[in-house]
Amino acid sequence: MGINLYKEPELKNPYLIVGWPGIGNIGIIAINTLREMLGAEEFGEIEPWEFFYPRRISFKAGVLENLEFPENKFYFKKTPNRDLIFFIGEEQPSYPGEKYAAGGKAFKMANLVLDVGLKFGCKRVYTSGAAVSSIHHKTKPRVWAVPNKKELIKEVKKYENTILMSEIEGRGGQGNISGLNGLLLGVAKKRGLEGICVMGEIPIYVYQFPISYPKGSKSVLEVLSRMLEVDVDLSQFDIFIQKVEKKIDEIYMQLPKEIITQLDRLKTVSEAEVDKKKFMENIDKLFQDIEESFKEGGGKTG
Repeated sequence: MGINLYKEPELKNPYLIVGWPGIGNIGIIAINTLREMLGAEEFGEIEPWEFFYPRRISFKAGVLENLEFPENKFYFKKTPNRDLIFFIGEEQPSYPGEKYAAGGKAFKMANLVLDVGLKFGCKRVYTSGAAVSSIHHKTKPRVWAVPNKKELIKEVKKYENTILMSEIEGRGGQGNISGLNGLLLGVAKKRGLEGICVMGEIPIYVYQFPISYPKGSKSVLEVLSRMLEVDVDLSQFDIFIQKVEKKIDEIYMQLPKEIITQLDRLKTVSEAEVDKKKFMENIDKLFQDIEESFKEGGGKTG
């Protein structure tokens, strides 16, 4: 039980890039898209038995045929500038009642992922997720970054459209990262690895929708590809973004006019100008109004 490697590629000081599902699936879409674009090759997995319940149990002719579990796989790619290891987890291990990974299972999963990175000489790990922000869905999402060592701050700040999470207005240098994206960063620090979490912004009203947000993923991809010194063509990814944005527009236009008026202010008001206290006081009522408007109007997110 644990790690199952099908092969052991010869890698030189690879970086480890990790993705799990999360808010808007921003992180996992970015990481998985990069993996696919680079043509990374599968070479191992973390066996699921002690982390997950089966997603599905299939039967044939009245006899149990198969148990289907979430997959947690490793991939590698040798690029001209850097060898890379990708880890893609389809689900975060959690306990009943917990939305994100927590407890002993989460720590064990994080350590198993890092065990593979360290086995191949990894010195740095990247994770990715979402940053819920008071922006409009028509604006370009920024990337919030959290390094696990002070020495990485200067490097992180040189990338365009990137800001340290600790420097976001009104946060007082504080913040938190939910689930395994944050946990892995902390465990990596304890085990001597550098780590950076890059999070694409998602509008505070969109993250409540049961919908992915690839626009935030694209911002992450643009920054991460520069960090890893790899070239990727995102022109096809833009088609995906356009389809999702059209769906968001359809939902958006079903909202009451007074709600749209409130949200439209975010097109021209910067993060620094938003009265966050007042905004957050009103946001719960805003979501209640949105929910009620969908019930009354039969709104769907399909």
